[in-house]
Amino acid sequence: MISEIKKIGVLTSGGDSPGMNAAIRSVVRTCAYMKVDCVGIYRGYQGMIEGDFKPMDARSVNNIINKGGTILKSARCDDFRTPEGRKKAYEQLKAEGIDAFVVIGGDGSFTGAMVFGQEYHFPIIGIPGTIDNDIFGTSNTVGYDTAMNTVVEVIDKIRDTASSHNRLFFVEVMGRDVGHIALNTGVGAGAEEILIPEHNRGLERLLESLKRSKKSGKSSSIVVVAEGDKTGKSVFELKEYVEKHLPIYDVRVSVLGHMQRGGAPSCYDRVLASRMGVKAVESLLEGQTNFMVGVQNNKIILTPISKAIKGHTKIDKELIRVSEIMTT
Repeated sequence: MISEIKKIGVLTSGGDSPGMNAAIRSVVRTCAYMKVDCVGIYRGYQGMIEGDFKPMDARSVNNIINKGGTILKSARCDDFRTPEGRKKAYEQLKAEGIDAFVVIGGDGSFTGAMVFGQEYHFPIIGIPGTIDNDIFGTSNTVGYDTAMNTVVEVIDKIRDTASSHNRLFFVEVMGRDVGHIALNTGVGAGAEEILIPEHNRGLERLLESLKRSKKSGKSSSIVVVAEGDKTGKSVFELKEYVEKHLPIYDVRVSVLGHMQRGGAPSCYDRVLASRMGVKAVESLLEGQTNFMVGVQNNKIILTPISKAIKGHTKIDKELIRVSEIMTT
């Protein structure tokens, strides 16, 4: 263990995700176990610049493992993008006696941490917390599993009303750049079609698929659409297009939005966050810096943050094939 690190900060940054509190808890309690002081940095990098710090011990994170959101709050911070802002943050950290920090967030949060770490040779470790699962170097991000379970539960409810009224529902889920949530929940909820950014099926193919569904006797249909899908300009344009060319359908749109970020984290996300938090603290104490903690083949690993930011996650082509078979 490197004796120079006597106090570790922890912050959450960017969009919240279920399991962030479990990760905070793990970092704090691992610090307590290792007899290292821990400080909570409130409101992300904004709080770092303003010195919004609070000492945390093992008891200060009681009863948070089951809670969604983040007790440390989160905020966007344009000032941290500037050298002047990062200098203020560094001065605040040194004044508080913080020797290293763990940041829980996505690629934007990691980019800021990487630049800061390089500028000031400051030890940092990242924990991927985002529901989109779009971080390279880990098969699962904290919050992804919970978000998928939330979406499937909602789609199941939507299907009840769709069946009752013989309706077609377009259900938009999060995924501006990647379709992991849409693809997995579409298969899991038995959607008739799944539209994702990585696999543009085209409007004509969508129409043909819906026609086949109608001819096969389906009285209602669910189409799961990732918000970044390129089939139409928006899910509402898809609705209008189908209504125009297939007037036999009574079409509705349901945009799930930020409800996907909320709720109690699943058991998987709680365990994953706990494992990642332990690894983050241990890595800092072992002299590792500018790494992200990830999971591959159920093993906790480290990936350079620079690779995590620049790399691209790949959609599961085998699952796309499965989805095409299931929509027959």
